[in-house]
Amino acid sequence: MKYDLTVTIDKASGFCFGVVYAIDMAEDILDQEDYLYCLGDIVHNDEEVKRLTDKGLRIIDHEQLAALRNEKVLIRAHGEAPSTYQLALENNLTLIDASCPVVLKLQNRIKNSHDDNEQILIFGKHGHAEVVGLQGQTDGKAIVFMDIAELDEVDLPSKFTLYSQTTKSTDKFYQIKEELISRGYEVKANDTICRQVSNRYGDLEKFVGNFDKILFVSGKKSSNGKVLYDVCKKFNDASYFISNIEEIDKTWFSAKDRVGICGATSTPMWLMEQVKQELLSY
Repeated sequence: MKYDLTVTIDKASGFCFGVVYAIDMAEDILDQEDYLYCLGDIVHNDEEVKRLTDKGLRIIDHEQLAALRNEKVLIRAHGEAPSTYQLALENNLTLIDASCPVVLKLQNRIKNSHDDNEQILIFGKHGHAEVVGLQGQTDGKAIVFMDIAELDEVDLPSKFTLYSQTTKSTDKFYQIKEELISRGYEVKANDTICRQVSNRYGDLEKFVGNFDKILFVSGKKSSNGKVLYDVCKKFNDASYFISNIEEIDKTWFSAKDRVGICGATSTPMWLMEQVKQELLSY
């Protein structure tokens, strides 16, 4: 049976400028040199990471970084803690810093708050590369939480400063702020969510309403992928999360379906194109 699907890719989806900047930087160096070390996955998308490792990108962790000497190392868009820069000095490493400007600005604000002796709370994902870098600005003293229920176990001071990982849900951030205020805390809230991510909520809401089915393409490690997929699901219940064409299930579709394809800020356009071509072959 031929499904004869109509398939449209969301033009607003795909890499944000921070990811484009990091990948362009990596590709420029790999055009000149055989290899380049990168501290952590350059982007939370396994397909794109594989494309770049095939070109010579070598993904390393902090333990491997400590053993390197006299090499070039790319810092990805998520940013790094001050200890990484200190280590690079000690080991004579050249850092190619592709930290996203939005993340760098947030790191700076958190460092200033910490220097002013403010207790800092960060709404973010435990262990996420960006959050580790943010916590590093506070010598590890910031309290990180993914859900307000986690704070029930914490003895909080009467006043504190609230920040957010740049890719979190704006709505949830403000809900948390209001809830903490209603509990009697004095909260100095800093909305540090990247507008390239949050502006997509409204765009996606409009986009997904035009289709019978939605395929949301994202790496499973992507924080903004989870947030943006939730937006799709909220406004079109027939939304499916996939990371590559192998995860597509033909039984999701009916003949003549209109299918929309969209993705996270870490999803490459070539991968969404690949998904489209796969659907058109059904």
